[in-house]
Amino acid sequence: MIERDVRDMRVGLPAYAIEVGTEVLAQPTRNSVGGWPFLDEGQEWPECFCGERMVLFFQLDVPPDLEPFGGDHLLVFHCRAHNDASSPELTDGRLVSRYWDAPQAPYPRPFWRVLLQRDAILPTTEPEPSLRALPLSLRPLTDAANERERGAQMFKVGGVPSWAQFPECYHCACGTELLYVCQVPEDMEFAAHPGQPEQPYSVGTDTYNLFLGNEVYLLACPAHCDPAAVWPVNQN
Repeated sequence: MIERDVRDMRVGLPAYAIEVGTEVLAQPTRNSVGGWPFLDEGQEWPECFCGERMVLFFQLDVPPDLEPFGGDHLLVFHCRAHNDASSPELTDGRLVSRYWDAPQAPYPRPFWRVLLQRDAILPTTEPEPSLRALPLSLRPLTDAANERERGAQMFKVGGVPSWAQFPECYHCACGTELLYVCQVPEDMEFAAHPGQPEQPYSVGTDTYNLFLGNEVYLLACPAHCDPAAVWPVNQN
């Protein structure tokens, strides 16, 4: 099984490059930086433990051919005021129960929320206020692993993670092995609206970034045990 997986990675796996447009959005769209989040019915806009509503950094529809997450709607939220790296907490070889809400040392809860939702039909009435709303477009590509079994280092969904350090593997609290779904490159900048508070430890004074600008690999539960069952691996 391992040999087959490695061979498939070298031949190439389906993936999509994620490209950020330049024209500011005037209405909701499902693939966007900032903008109007599309949330499942009953799903509230996530808030940080500090009480501040989290920033919607980006959202997109996962293409149907990227199983087991094809057709899901991916949303990545992160607190503006708390900009740090993620640190996994394990018990019995698995991420702790409800790790998306569990304490994240030194904080009482995580400062991010990543959602993979299946019934995100309607947008919120108000857009994300902190970031400029920009369109995302997905361009098909074949992402083949190199001699180090790393994929392309870029903003993408699907394919092979580029792993700046070493591959990381985690099991969800439900027991299912998490699978890679999306990657954000190191030091990626998200343009903030003029006059917004500066983000601590950000790359620029007029931009925000995720997890201190680390390269981010989103690993999600293929059993879909919870829409928030996604772990953000950080490397640099």
